[in-house]
Amino acid sequence: MSAFPYKVQYFNAREFDKSGSEMDKMIRYLTYVGAAMAGAIRGETGIPGLKIDFNNGLRLQVPAGHWHVTIGDHDSGMVFYDQDVSETVVVSVEKYYIHWQVEVYRDGAPVFAHVFDPRGQKVRLHFNSNLIGDMLAFLPYVPYAKALYQADVYYTIDDCMEEICHRLLPGFRRQKQAEEDTYATFYFNACLDFPGGAPIDGRMIPMTQTGQIILGGDRPAPKLKWRPAPRSIGEPYVCIGVQASSIGKGWLYPGGWDEVVRYLKGIGYRVLCIDKEKRFPEDDYSIEMPAAAEDFTGNRPLIERADMLHHAAFFIGLSSGLSWLSWTVDCPVVMICGFSLTWYEFPTPYRVYNRLACNGCYNDPRVNWQNGGCPRQTPGSEGMFCCSKSITPRMVIAAIDRLMADRRVGKCRE
Repeated sequence: MSAFPYKVQYFNAREFDKSGSEMDKMIRYLTYVGAAMAGAIRGETGIPGLKIDFNNGLRLQVPAGHWHVTIGDHDSGMVFYDQDVSETVVVSVEKYYIHWQVEVYRDGAPVFAHVFDPRGQKVRLHFNSNLIGDMLAFLPYVPYAKALYQADVYYTIDDCMEEICHRLLPGFRRQKQAEEDTYATFYFNACLDFPGGAPIDGRMIPMTQTGQIILGGDRPAPKLKWRPAPRSIGEPYVCIGVQASSIGKGWLYPGGWDEVVRYLKGIGYRVLCIDKEKRFPEDDYSIEMPAAAEDFTGNRPLIERADMLHHAAFFIGLSSGLSWLSWTVDCPVVMICGFSLTWYEFPTPYRVYNRLACNGCYNDPRVNWQNGGCPRQTPGSEGMFCCSKSITPRMVIAAIDRLMADRRVGKCRE
């Protein structure tokens, strides 16, 4: 059943190029978000049947009659929609912050005007992604939005983050459903393939700034403060994570992980592998826990991983949720990664990549990184995943040595 009593008409504030099939896919997504996630339009205007809210971008419900609607940007004066309309729900493609200005006329006379203003209103932040890295990148924008808008902010997020959010965001409401009197909703996502998600492609900026451009802020959100539980392992230890959400993010140098584990144990650290799986087959590769590492794999609560990481000397991993979790809980991260550019994830001075090899395809909007393969190299060629295969154990160990030198002078947690 539709959430609206009338047909929906979409309009866009920015021009974008989309093929017919891509446009159809986008309309299906817009319909899903509008009906299943945002619900009915409830904002009253004082005029029977005319309703407005900002819970799926701008939404204006216009009843039967001789109406004319003009929608634009209050700051620049640009006009995006200027039409006669009746028995229609007008919805913007854009779901991010725009300083909307709406003017409504009936029988040629102005009857309603509104400028988007979330100050003092109830605002929801909805985290579309269930990827741990995405969610941790966006969580700092909950208190940020409250300060930016001086609004009553609450958020909706995947249940797996409940205990993490309790530690990071005390005093903020986490809800499973939207509250009925919500004035505006912002949808947090990586902003890759949907031009209405953000004013620029999310691959073109650091992920820690994605929330900034969605909310229309002037600076990135500061990190949240982690409140740790007591240490449970007495000996010095390092955590590692050898798996990620796709093979393109992996470290595929033959025997690389085994050599790094031997080095760490040789300098006195226990090495704990904290991946979800002990062995993870994908395509022609099988990613396995290094034989000499201690097995802390398994489907354990995320909060347990977080506390273990906080007390670790450091974490060695990939562009993955565990690396983001380590950064969130103030554990220094040695990140082995060639598929993205060095500025994309959170800042770490211990990023390991080979700049002499092909790298950074993820941040190149001209290629399709999401096809599961290697977008710039010929399938089956020696060049496949060369960004990963060309990172040597020597390079990773050099980053470990830099980190340990920084630890000695108290710098590595900065």
